[in-house]
Amino acid sequence: MLAIRKLARGVGNVSVEELPAPVAGPEEVVVEVDSAGICGTDLHIYLDEFETAPPVTIGHEFAGRIVETGKNVQDWQPGERVTAGTYFSTCGHCRHCREGRPNLCLERKSIGSKRDGAFARYVVIPAKNLYRVPDEVDLESAALTEPLACTIHGVLSVAKVQAGDNVVIAGPGPIGLLALQLAKVAGATVALLGTEVDRARLELANQLGADHNIDVTGVSDIQTLVQDLFHAEGADLVIECSGAAPAADTLLRLVRRGGRYCQMGLFGRPIQWNQDLICFKELTVTGTNAQVASAWPRALKIMAEGRVKVRRLVTHRFSLRAWDQALKTAQTKQGVKVLLKPQADL
Repeated sequence: MLAIRKLARGVGNVSVEELPAPVAGPEEVVVEVDSAGICGTDLHIYLDEFETAPPVTIGHEFAGRIVETGKNVQDWQPGERVTAGTYFSTCGHCRHCREGRPNLCLERKSIGSKRDGAFARYVVIPAKNLYRVPDEVDLESAALTEPLACTIHGVLSVAKVQAGDNVVIAGPGPIGLLALQLAKVAGATVALLGTEVDRARLELANQLGADHNIDVTGVSDIQTLVQDLFHAEGADLVIECSGAAPAADTLLRLVRRGGRYCQMGLFGRPIQWNQDLICFKELTVTGTNAQVASAWPRALKIMAEGRVKVRRLVTHRFSLRAWDQALKTAQTKQGVKVLLKPQADL
């Protein structure tokens, strides 16, 4: 089978290779991948800004059908449509695992970075990580369950968006557009920030329910603009989804005194920002890392009910052999969500 592999640490070192088809262990299943999403983390892996254990197959956002079950697997059958949690293994006994926060386990090994992932025709998954895809959800949408689960964890559980909140989100990429929809479902008023290269994405945000879209390019006084839009001192909650250092500093200026700042994007390197504002404004600052198991059923339910429209985010589809073109499309923000379709290479 074909697989997109990170062969060694360092910038690049990614190649499409031919590998033997995997075999399920006793507690595992083999899933034939229908669709796999390119995530910002995958770009960081390409740029060697995210820890990996090469050689390893990249990719952690996916959905497909079971084709093989291990000898001890009883609750799953070949042909079932599934998606899966990304943590191939955790220690299971540290404080974080015991508190239901395996995303913080120091021994966590995730598919796509430290275990072979889903940028391949087949992927091996522990059966305990599987989730059935509801009939109302197509497999391309189901491939976005993981980023939606991450956003549910960050926006609803960590940042705790509430009805009536004024929210500013920086970055109209896939996570930002999912955060927008979740904040609207919660009853917030939302302004989404982007730049001139995000024009199409900001228009999509408008279609997905954003109350205000702001192209910050050339805006001389973004703070006054946001205050006027919200008729308030500033935002109750700001969410950084762009992974761009200037956005983090801007959001610290846009949040009101006593407000909340949530970091979702990854910068890939240390940044400079005015942390004195955290003190002067008495801000609550939180970060959010990946997702937890409780977010997955919520994500699938929200998609099945049509309250979040993930399929609207899918703009490009590529075969595995066209990996370079797919990567460039994601890096240059030509679309929103880029999917890899392994069966296109057959």
